Order: sequence, then C-alpha cells, then structure tokens
Amino acid sequence: MMCALGAAVCFGTATVLQAIAARTAADTGTGTGGPAGDAALLLRALRQWRYLAGLALDGLGFVFQIAALRSLPIYAVGAALASSLAVTAVVAARLLRVRLSGTEWAAVGVVCAGLGMLGLASGAEGDRAGSTALKYAMLGTAVLVLLLGLVGGRLSGRGRALVLGLGAGFGFGVVEVSVRLIDDLAPGTLVRNPAVYALLVGGGAAFLLLTTALQRGSVTTATAGLVIGETIGPALVGVVWLGDRTREGLEWLAVLGFLVAVAGALALARFGEAPVEESALEDAPVKQA
Repeated sequence: MMCALGAAVCFGTATVLQAIAARTAADTGTGTGGPAGDAALLLRALRQWRYLAGLALDGLGFVFQIAALRSLPIYAVGAALASSLAVTAVVAARLLRVRLSGTEWAAVGVVCAGLGMLGLASGAEGDRAGSTALKYAMLGTAVLVLLLGLVGGRLSGRGRALVLGLGAGFGFGVVEVSVRLIDDLAPGTLVRNPAVYALLVGGGAAFLLLTTALQRGSVTTATAGLVIGETIGPALVGVVWLGDRTREGLEWLAVLGFLVAVAGALALARFGEAPVEESALEDAPVKQA
C-alpha cells in the first residue's frame, strides 16, 4: 500500500504543475484549437518546465504503481490513485494558496479513511494468469480510447468534458490491467504480448486526452469521468478475471473502503485542474508556439 500511496503523491503533485503548464500553453497558442487529442497543445505544454517536472513525477509515480500492482489487488491500487486528487488539493492549498472549504477538507479526510479501510481489508493480488483474449481486449479498449477522443472533440460543453475525462480514465485503467498481464519481461516475449501494446497505446492516449481536458470544458466534469473510468472497470476486471480477493471475512470492509475513497475523490473533482491564481500564471515562463 505504501507504493500505491507514493504513486498518489507523485501523480497529485504532478497535476498541479501540469495544470499550470497546460493553461499557459493554451494561452500562448494561436486560433481556437482543434478537436480532442490536440497534439499541438501537447507540444506547447512540453515546452513548459512545470509540465516536464510533472512528467518526471508521473514517471516516478508509474514505477510505484507497477510495484503496487505486483502486490495488491487492482481495486486497492485504483482507489489509491484516485486519492491523488486529495494530494492535489493539499498541494494547491500550500503552494498556490488556494483556500479549501471545510467540506473539501472533510473530503480529504474521507479519502484517507477509505484508503485506511482498504489497507486493512485488501488481500494479496490475484493468482490467475490473464488469458490471451483478455490481453487482446485491453488492446482493443486502448484503440477505442483514441476513437473516443476523436468523438469527444466534436462535442461541446459538459458532454465533451465528460467524454474526454472518461476516455482518459479508461486509458489509465487499461494501463493498470495491462501491468498485471505482463508476466514475462524477456524481450522476445514482450514483443509478442498484446498487453504491452495496450499499455503503450492506452497510456499515451490517456495523457493526450487528459492534457486536452485540463484546458477545455468543465474540469470538474472531466475529472469525475477520469476517476470513474480508472477505478470501477479495472477493479471489476481484477476481481472477475484475475482473482483479486480481500482478507477472509473483510469483503464488506473492502467494498465500503473503495466506495468511500472514490466518493471522496469525486468530491474533490475540481482539483483535477488545480485552481491557478493569476500571479502563478504570470510567473510561468511564456514561450511562443
């Protein structure tokens, strides 16, 4: 569980840095922008040092995530990753002087309580090997995430934000499951494993959709979709197809902890893009695309 929490800290802090960079990149761009998956926006964001620092933290968080998925059920890791929104809220409050309401501080406490329950109830990771069909299903889902981004870019308002957020969540969910489906790191085996390509396509598509979602539409709606997409589906896959279980007699506590942690994360959904003060944006380096 410590690795899962370490991943949450890395991802939550990275969100604050990437939110500033994504908004700055959007402000320095020209025109109204293209549909979802706007590669030009991503390239402009990559010129911001805050975005690069966020990517470095994402990389470290991914290492922690892999370690967690090798020892914990997917449902526990997914809930812990969703709790990164609580980390984002706290970091935003400290670094950006964002004022959290009493309700939001309570939501942070709810997330921590849910994770505590999950920590007590979680058993070891499932011992079932993923089938070839499941590996190809993950690859197909990753491709669908890309198509979902194209569809979402043609929508407007909250509909676009929800589709982009769900798409990003599904992409990160594909990553979570695919890590469990890679059981042999020999180069010859890796190139023949569909789960490897699912991980790469799903993760890349998720980052692209999430970067776009940080800049367009309702961030709260997009982040709510992200939390739902990256927790519920992967948790079901882990329980049904990979054999994830709880400690004996504590199934109820695991379910309650999962629901509480996800509910707390949804209450903090607006921190999917940390509120950025004008002064923070003014201090950010501005480079023309």
